[in-house]
Amino acid sequence: MSKSSPADRGRRFSIAPMMDWTPRDQRAFARTLTKRALLYTEMVTTGAILHGTPRERFLGHDAREYPLALQLGGSDPAALAECAAIAETWGYQEVNLNVGCPSDRVQNNMIGACLMGHPELVARCVAAMQAAVSIPITVKCRIGINDQDEDEDLTRFIDTVAAAGCTTFTVHARKAWLEGLSPKQNRDVPPLNYPRVHRLKAAHPELHIGINGGLKTIADCQRELDHVDSVMVGREAYQNPFLLAHVDRDIFGEDTTPPTRHEAMEAFRPYLISRLESGVRLNHITRHLLGLFTGCRGGRRFRRYLSETAHRPDAGIEVFDQALALVNDIDAARALPAHMPDCST
Repeated sequence: MSKSSPADRGRRFSIAPMMDWTPRDQRAFARTLTKRALLYTEMVTTGAILHGTPRERFLGHDAREYPLALQLGGSDPAALAECAAIAETWGYQEVNLNVGCPSDRVQNNMIGACLMGHPELVARCVAAMQAAVSIPITVKCRIGINDQDEDEDLTRFIDTVAAAGCTTFTVHARKAWLEGLSPKQNRDVPPLNYPRVHRLKAAHPELHIGINGGLKTIADCQRELDHVDSVMVGREAYQNPFLLAHVDRDIFGEDTTPPTRHEAMEAFRPYLISRLESGVRLNHITRHLLGLFTGCRGGRRFRRYLSETAHRPDAGIEVFDQALALVNDIDAARALPAHMPDCST
């Protein structure tokens, strides 16, 4: 992978691909808080791209979202290669193969975490995609599935896929249990095993190894960066998005002052107006903003007002403005840790 890749430069901190949580409006909002983090789409299946219409529905994005990666779901090398090539023409700067989703639906289509049991197939998929594009092809996986040995089987998987040319892996530091646990339970019940990912990196200094799972604070991320190359934050970046305001300074070392919450909202307002003018319903956009004022005076009123009002067919920018007016912006104490947004003093 080229060291000049925009995706690679942002990889030190990324927001995980999450179904229903990381569509284009969430990503545009995230960009008001961090310019450097690598953003990912929701997983898009090869079938959706090859046969769904309009293609804009699955691949549409705005250049302001860059650096931006597309996560693909699939297991047919030819289909994945074709979709990777399409993604490159659409401007995506990385294609990531999902080898971590544990849901029954994707398992039935040979997508996601079940592929950890088929490293040779994943290697063929990666090789086919790499041959079709010039952008990075990466893999997001688990430390294992079901009764796999977290040491031997993960080592075999990584070694096999790396031999096909993949140099970048983001590892969710939990097993996935493909029977008996729901996708939600698979995010919480299997224990985290950060040391296993640390050992993986130590054994493969030539590979880029990132870690995902359970990271909630900037301090968590900084601690993990002592052991691995990058961190990927999932639900916390969505439920407490102000965490992202500190990423450029504290993770990337930028000489910058984190924006306040209101500054982020003002920066997002023109985008929101443009999306409303294109016919998008207000609540489809504002649902991604509900966690911004968590812990702030007026934060509950902000969430309640948007939740109760933004879904109305005639809801426009005035609803956004009225919700914002309900919040006391006393988060100007910018030096506070992102995970402790004390806006009441």
